[in-house]
Amino acid sequence: MDLDNFLEMLFAVLPALITGIVAYYFFKMHTDNEEGRRRYLIHKEAQKDTTPLRLQAYERLVLFSERINPAKLLVRIAPQSSDKAAYEDYLIAQIEQEYEHNLTQQIYVSSEAWDIITTSKNATIQLIRKSNMSDKVDSANKLREVMLTDLFDKQSPSSIAVAYLKNEVAEMWQ
Repeated sequence: MDLDNFLEMLFAVLPALITGIVAYYFFKMHTDNEEGRRRYLIHKEAQKDTTPLRLQAYERLVLFSERINPAKLLVRIAPQSSDKAAYEDYLIAQIEQEYEHNLTQQIYVSSEAWDIITTSKNATIQLIRKSNMSDKVDSANKLREVMLTDLFDKQSPSSIAVAYLKNEVAEMWQ
């Protein structure tokens, strides 16, 4: 008789147990869906606020890259004397000052973009130093001439950085 009572009770409880499991599954699915929807709405609202800031950061970094582009830098900053070492130091100081002015922009761009910007700055400084060590350079004006001549044959580090930034901004809209 005990087995009959057990089976009777099992058959009575089994539908309630199955209904409870199905109800739990649907309730959990519903709450997960609502949580996902809330997160999406919050993310969408935050994105509406941060997108202009991110675009402004990319704009400033493009401007920085253009300002340290050796061809534009050398035209914008003329030597104040014929001392090539003083001109080299002045150019590098201008690049470093521009870089420091834009340091905060790194929080709005990808780490890869910031690394490209830093690499571009360092490569430009190295280009200036390397050109100044050339045997052809004996004055500040000659340093400008040698650097500009060297740039005719190859792409400047700044151009590469600008291309990367443009590509990253284009990916934001895809």
